[in-house]
Amino acid sequence: MPLERRDFDAIVVGSGPNGLAAAILMQQKGLSVLLIEGKETIGGGLRSAELTLPGFTHDICSAVHPLAVSSPFFSKLPLDQFGLEFIYPPIAAAHPFDNGLAAVIKSSILETAALLEADENAYLDLMQPIVRDWPRIAPDVLAPLHFPKYRFAMASFGLKALTSASHLSKRFKTEEAKGLLAGMAAHSIQPLTNIATSAEALVLMALAHLKGWPVPKGGSNQIANALAGYFRSIGGKFETNLYIQSLEQLPSAHAVLFDITPKQLLQIAGHKFSSLYKWQLERYRYGMGIFKVDWALDGPIPFTASGCEKAGTVHIGNTFEEIASTEQQSSDGKITEKPFVLLTQPSLFDPTRAPDNKHTAWAYCHVPNGSMTDMTDAIEKQVERFAPGFRERILAKHSMNSVQMEEYNPNYIGGDINGGVIDIGQLFTRPALRWSPYKTSAKGLYICSSSTPPGGGVHGMCGYHAAKRALKDVFKIV
Repeated sequence: MPLERRDFDAIVVGSGPNGLAAAILMQQKGLSVLLIEGKETIGGGLRSAELTLPGFTHDICSAVHPLAVSSPFFSKLPLDQFGLEFIYPPIAAAHPFDNGLAAVIKSSILETAALLEADENAYLDLMQPIVRDWPRIAPDVLAPLHFPKYRFAMASFGLKALTSASHLSKRFKTEEAKGLLAGMAAHSIQPLTNIATSAEALVLMALAHLKGWPVPKGGSNQIANALAGYFRSIGGKFETNLYIQSLEQLPSAHAVLFDITPKQLLQIAGHKFSSLYKWQLERYRYGMGIFKVDWALDGPIPFTASGCEKAGTVHIGNTFEEIASTEQQSSDGKITEKPFVLLTQPSLFDPTRAPDNKHTAWAYCHVPNGSMTDMTDAIEKQVERFAPGFRERILAKHSMNSVQMEEYNPNYIGGDINGGVIDIGQLFTRPALRWSPYKTSAKGLYICSSSTPPGGGVHGMCGYHAAKRALKDVFKIV
């Protein structure tokens, strides 16, 4: 029986990578799709702007994109035809130590392991099976809980991924290997003693060896622009500057997908939900926030340790123990004087980001959710610790605390850029315990944000899987 005529077949609210992915997939299936964005420009966490000085382009949130380039969905789209070009730094990530040395992760797993010396074999034993299996298991890892296609490969990965980073670090003898693991695991934005914090580290390290950690030429907004360009080319429609606060603001549609977190979803559509579903969303937990600084620089960051000058990303925090301690403090609601700092330096590889002989850099640290503490000095001291003379090269700076991050993007509740903590309690049940995490209790309403599996990151797979669910439920398209 044909569906009743509506203004659109489907509407997607929110134009982050997941909203764009959902809209594209449904438009590809021949539906009429409207994508609504509350701000003037599309992109969510994929925006770039001149935050410091004219001519210096800064990424407002996401900057380095191993998940975007390896996404099972995005990688199948002809985004290069819409202006997207990725640039690959020679070293994916570097991790400097107080002794003047740095652990680095290169595209070659053999080179990376050899540089870890006493931990060469331990690194190969850990990472070679994951690197080998990742192309097969990636669609299952980046998906809701289900019976995997390659169950033995998934089981092998899962046994390692579901351990805590603290436990996994016991495989290594050297401070270099342990520190490298800590910096990777800290991307999970939770204490390193938590179960499954190894998962983030293992995926990021595997992607460094398989696809690399690229930066988009011109800024992260180029990913959003390419996705939007492709969406328009297949007939998709946009409406910007329309911030949705009520279902009554929406045109009629058979399905509405929300690229927002449970807090906003309750505000918009809570009156439509069952009491049980509302109760589950109200109990959804958000994680640590971030404090972010952007710099316009008079030259490259003068890191002491060799390798850092060729790395797109630098993890600043010294040893595993120091990083684990500061991440635990932030999770406990405390401010630390020596935070773990995640830093990117894209202008070393992309000259379009800054004027000739000038540079940009971007860094953030984790803070208690909703913290308004100014961490600029603490972050700069950490950078200066491993790059003496760094502060002398600062021409201008721009900072955002966790509250300002949420004001900029309402999905960043309390500065949480992951759409909710991804600990074992919410790894498989985000945002609620349901047969399909993307379906709400109201017919035709879906959630497609990073608050659903597989969680945060610029991969679009939350939106992809939510759209697949809506296509099957509403339009009977498999």
